[in-house]
Amino acid sequence: MPTMNVSLTKEMVEFVEDEISRGDYVSASEVVRDALRVLRQDRDAREAALQLLRAEVQKGIEDEEAGRFSDRSVNEIFDVVMREHKA
Repeated sequence: MPTMNVSLTKEMVEFVEDEISRGDYVSASEVVRDALRVLRQDRDAREAALQLLRAEVQKGIEDEEAGRFSDRSVNEIFDVVMREHKA
């Protein structure tokens, strides 16, 4: 496995050491790899949400251009969209 040297703040080093001492991880490398997995998942989730938002905005633009309007509030529409995409 390739290696990489990384500089951490004192607080980050203490956090890594605490995670190891709790027994959740056996090495600093495991802590960092797990943190990077979580970061990747978070970024992927944000990108998916952004793509969904862009698609919904485009639908709204198309509806407006076609003269289709809704009397629902933005919050009501948001709730419906979120329910539809959680299913």
